[in-house]
Amino acid sequence: MRKLCVGDWVEVRSKNEILATLDQDGRLDGLPFMPQMFQFCGLRFQVLARAHKTCDVVAGTGRWLPDGIHLNLRCDGMAYGGCEAACLLFWKDAWLKHLSSSQHPALKPEESPRSRPERPVKSCTEADVWRATSSPDPLDGTQLYFCQATRVPFFTKQMAWWDIRQYVEDFTSGNVSFARLLRGILYQTYHHVTQAWRPRIGRPARLLYDAFQCVIDGIPFPRKQGMIEAGQRSPTSELRLQPGELVRVKSHAEILTTITKGGLNRGLLFDKEMVPYCGRTFRVQARVSRFVSERTGRLTTLRTPAVILEDVWCRSRYSNKKMFCPRSIYSWWREIWLERVPTEQVPSDELCPLRRARTAANETRQA
Repeated sequence: MRKLCVGDWVEVRSKNEILATLDQDGRLDGLPFMPQMFQFCGLRFQVLARAHKTCDVVAGTGRWLPDGIHLNLRCDGMAYGGCEAACLLFWKDAWLKHLSSSQHPALKPEESPRSRPERPVKSCTEADVWRATSSPDPLDGTQLYFCQATRVPFFTKQMAWWDIRQYVEDFTSGNVSFARLLRGILYQTYHHVTQAWRPRIGRPARLLYDAFQCVIDGIPFPRKQGMIEAGQRSPTSELRLQPGELVRVKSHAEILTTITKGGLNRGLLFDKEMVPYCGRTFRVQARVSRFVSERTGRLTTLRTPAVILEDVWCRSRYSNKKMFCPRSIYSWWREIWLERVPTEQVPSDELCPLRRARTAANETRQA
């Protein structure tokens, strides 16, 4: 049976079928099946991306993941202390039934010996899956959480950024178009060449990049230092944004005045992957104040809450060692990087993409 590609239809296997694939820690090849994923059993979805690779955000590297799949489904955090990061869920091919036609999802699923789950010697129960979500730290008793995000290094293998196989699969899986693949290669080549010749041609080359992007109405060079010196306090702003409100992301130049040379505003990174969203209008999806740290597994509270915006996540356009990672982690925004926009002041051509995105998301959830 061929590998799943973007747009293919699948059906999530039954609870008993999935439990039969798991060890007593609720994992398959080290990948945790999380309790909130049971609610999708028996339902049908389209493949959002093939997760043949992913990223380790702690180490900043790319990782291989055999038989990984992303559906348009995110973690609700209920089993993990109310974590609000809303990470995209990982699925193993063994947890899914391939439907016989992408155009007719009502048809019966295809089965093959490779796709049928095999029962391990010691079977897993739903209670085991719940038990494996956390345990107290033996040193101080603090609850440590074990979700898919915190276990990335354990269910993946190290991947070299220059390994061409990943880029071939990016294209053949449908994750990345040829045009996007070419743009990524050109950008990385340009960036590394200019870095190698700093400071002789680094700054002039970036100015030339910005001038060209200005002509084609493109995205400015994303790797620019902030204006605040190390040790100085970052400015803040309190808009008290709520889900559903419309905001416009400030220009890249404006945001650079609010971050340190290391790209931080009160500890929160303004990442290069956020630059393409500058100057655009989006709707607030949620406020973020609690999350499980991928580094420690502890539930962490932000001193200054951030917000996430609808359909705004990392697309790995500019990452050195994890380009085209399909993990789609939501970008977190300080309110000082945003400005509230009354609906009546938003041009119709800016609202249309928002409506199309929300309609597409609703259709996917209903499918």
